[in-house]
Amino acid sequence: MAESAVRMTGVVKRFPGVVANDGVNFEVMKGEVHALLGENGAGKSTLSNILTGLYRPDEGTIELDGSTVSFGSPRSALDAGIGMVHQHFRLVEPFTVAENVILGNPETPFVIDTGSTVERVAELAKRYDMAVDPNAKIWQLSVGEQQRVEILKVLYRGARVLILDEPTAVLTPIEAEALFKTLRAMTAEGRTVIFISHKLDEVMSVSDRITVLRSGRTVGTVATKDTSTRELAGMMVGRSVEFSRAVRRNPGVSSDVVLSLTDVNCNDDRGRQALHGVNVTVGRGEIVGVAGVAGNGQRELAEVIAGMRSSTGGRIAIEDKPVLNGRARAAIAGGVAHVPEDRLHTGLAAGHSVEDNMALKNYRTPLLSRFGLLKRNIITTQADDLVMKYDVKTPDTGTPVRLLSGGNVQKVLLAREFSTNPKVLVAASPTRGLDVGAIETVRERLVEAADNGVGILLISEDLEEIMSLADRIVVMYEGRLVADMPATGATREQLGLLMGGATLEASR
Repeated sequence: MAESAVRMTGVVKRFPGVVANDGVNFEVMKGEVHALLGENGAGKSTLSNILTGLYRPDEGTIELDGSTVSFGSPRSALDAGIGMVHQHFRLVEPFTVAENVILGNPETPFVIDTGSTVERVAELAKRYDMAVDPNAKIWQLSVGEQQRVEILKVLYRGARVLILDEPTAVLTPIEAEALFKTLRAMTAEGRTVIFISHKLDEVMSVSDRITVLRSGRTVGTVATKDTSTRELAGMMVGRSVEFSRAVRRNPGVSSDVVLSLTDVNCNDDRGRQALHGVNVTVGRGEIVGVAGVAGNGQRELAEVIAGMRSSTGGRIAIEDKPVLNGRARAAIAGGVAHVPEDRLHTGLAAGHSVEDNMALKNYRTPLLSRFGLLKRNIITTQADDLVMKYDVKTPDTGTPVRLLSGGNVQKVLLAREFSTNPKVLVAASPTRGLDVGAIETVRERLVEAADNGVGILLISEDLEEIMSLADRIVVMYEGRLVADMPATGATREQLGLLMGGATLEASR
C-alpha cells in the first residue's frame, strides 16, 4: 500500500466574517499527483497556505510522512520539503530571475557567484523546458514568464511535496503537456504533487486522485479513473453543470469597425521591440481572439491600446478617431475598457476596498464627486449593486480586495469595466484561475457585451476559450501577427503550431 505523504485532519481556519476551512480532511499519498478542486472561495488556497506555513490552523492536525508537524513560517515548511507555487506570485520585482530563484535558500553562500548561479538556473530552466532569461528583472517579464520563475524556485530547492496553484493557467496545451510529463517524472522519483486547477480536463489527464472542497468543507475524494468531468463539476458547485462550447450570438449586430491598429510598433520594458507592425481591426459586436504563448507581445498589445504604454509608431483609433499615444485617460474617454492579465496589481489597488476599486474609473464624474469631494453614499450603493449583479463573495464592500479569493478579485475587476459602458473591451485572460461556474458567468458577460455592440479583443492562452467565443482569431508570435482567420474551421492543432512559430501554410 502507498504511504501517506501528507495528512490533514479536522483543519479549521477562520477569518473575520468567514470560515475558510471548516473541519477539512485531506490526505495525499507519496508518489501521486493529487488534484484539489473547488469553486473560488471553497478554501483551497487557505488549506494550501496552512500546509506551507503561511497560516496556522485554528483547529486540526497536520502530519508529514506520518509525523505530526506544525509550521510557524513558510521557511520551516520549505525546510521540511514542502514548496508551493502560488496563484498570486511571491517574487521581488527589482531582482533578476536568478536572484529570485536563490532568494531565501539556506544553501546560498554569503558571497554569491553570479555567473555560476545564472548558469545553474539556465540549466534547470532548460531541463524542465521553461524558457526564461536568468538575467531579466521580474518586472520586465510577462505573467506567464513570472509563473515559470515560481515553478523554477520550488524545483531548485528540491521540494518533496510540490503544491501547484493553477500552474497551467498561462500555458499553451503543448506547454501544459510538457509540464505534465515533468510532474510524472517527479512522482516517479517519489515526490508528491498537489495540483490545484479549475481545468477539469487537465485534472482528469494528470491526476491519480481528486479531493473536492465546497464552502470550506471536504465533499469527498475519488480516484480519477472512477469519475468524470461532469461528476466533478457537480461535486464542486452542488448542482448539475451543463458543458457547452456553443455560443449563441445575435446575428443582427453591426460589424462596423470600432477599434483599428495600423502598423503599430512598441518596445517592452527592457527597451526591445515588442510589437512589429501590428495591423488588426475589431468590429462593433465582434469578438476577436488573440492566441499566443505568453511573452510574445500580448501584454504590450493590450497596454498600448489601453494607453498604459506608448507606441513607437503606427496609429490606434476608436471609431476612426485617433487615440492620444500613451494616455490612459484618453483611452478611457474614448471608450476603452481594459481587463489586464495581472488583475491584483495592475487591474486593481489591492490594499483598497471593493467599493473604492469599483469607483476607480468614474470617481471624477459628477455622479460620484462634487468639488473634489467623493459622494461616499452613492459609491457604496453603486458597489452594493455591482456586488449583487456579479455575485462577488465578500463580507462587505469595505473589504480590501487583497483578502478576496482570486475568482472574486476578477469579478470585481470585470464588474467595474463592464459598468463603464465601453465601446471596446480589451480582455487579457479574463477567466484565468476561475472555477467552472464563474467561467460560465464571465463568458456569458462577454457574449452579452458583444451582442450589445461592444467590440472585444480577447487575449488568452486558453485555446478552448478562444475557439468557443471568438468570431475571428489572430495568432501572435514574437510580436507579429502571423495569422488572421475565421474561428469557424480553425483547429486546436493548427493554432498550436502557429503559436509555436509555424507558418500558416505549414500549419494546414
